[in-house]
Amino acid sequence: MRLSLLLLPALLALSACQREPSPAPAPAAPVAAQPAAPPASTADEGLPQVAQPGVVERTAETPRFAAAAADGKLFDLADHRGHWVVVNFWATWCGPCLKEMPELSAMHTMREQIEVVGLAYEDITAEDMRAFLKEHPVSYPIVILDPMSPPPDFATPRGLPTTYLLDPQGRVARHFLGPVTAYDIETAVEAGGGKL
Repeated sequence: MRLSLLLLPALLALSACQREPSPAPAPAAPVAAQPAAPPASTADEGLPQVAQPGVVERTAETPRFAAAAADGKLFDLADHRGHWVVVNFWATWCGPCLKEMPELSAMHTMREQIEVVGLAYEDITAEDMRAFLKEHPVSYPIVILDPMSPPPDFATPRGLPTTYLLDPQGRVARHFLGPVTAYDIETAVEAGGGKL
């Protein structure tokens, strides 16, 4: 009982940016998260790993992913080796996600060695996404994911936004849970030996 009372504030904080209920919610649908998490290598230490159907518990050390972006072009992580790649899971209904988009877009444009891709983790049509991007333009590619079948090399997001920084060899260098800034990314790149 005492543990339940201690966990209640944390659960309320994580549900701050939840999507409106729908008739058939996705079982793996995330909630928005506010605080940034430590690197992927330490974020899950000590936590029990309970497998659920359709839920990926861990991200691959060198994740692979290829899919059509909202503009119709193929996005393949393998094509971006040699650069630091920011993989940002987000949704149009997530306020913290929308707040970080302009800064991620500016970083994508200004930093030659850092590239960003947005993975829209929601049930939305390509037409609706293109209309949304006219109102909220970004300079980086956006790929729409099926929440019922997310990329198998990435852990099912526990909250949105969720961001991975991949090093030039394609390995996960850092995992952020919650909003991320260009400063956060650039600091992690420099810590990983990258030059800005």
